[in-house]
Amino acid sequence: MKLKSHAAGKMPTSIHRQLCLAITAKRLIELTYQGLRRIAEPHDYGIIDGVEQLLLYQVAGESRSTKLPDWRLVHVVKIEQLQVLERQFPGGRAVPSNRHKRWDRLYARVTPAY
Repeated sequence: MKLKSHAAGKMPTSIHRQLCLAITAKRLIELTYQGLRRIAEPHDYGIIDGVEQLLLYQVAGESRSTKLPDWRLVHVVKIEQLQVLERQFPGGRAVPSNRHKRWDRLYARVTPAY
């Protein structure tokens, strides 16, 4: 299910549900962020410094900054479209620095791959 863009500063409940579903079910997402179409594994979703954010591992699509795959931390309110895909991914990945983000509130975290 595709979700249309939303007003800045206000995240629709449906996006919240879709992100939680994708993380729980370990399903890839397709989203438009900063005008670019991206395909990614959603890993952590919560609040950092009062801003709802999503830590994802982008595996395909468009990128301005680096080669793919790579980690991205995106502001949820800036997601223009979101679609939960049928394709699954194995689960959590090792973080290169061995340090995780410090979340003020964590809504969902993907379980480790076994």
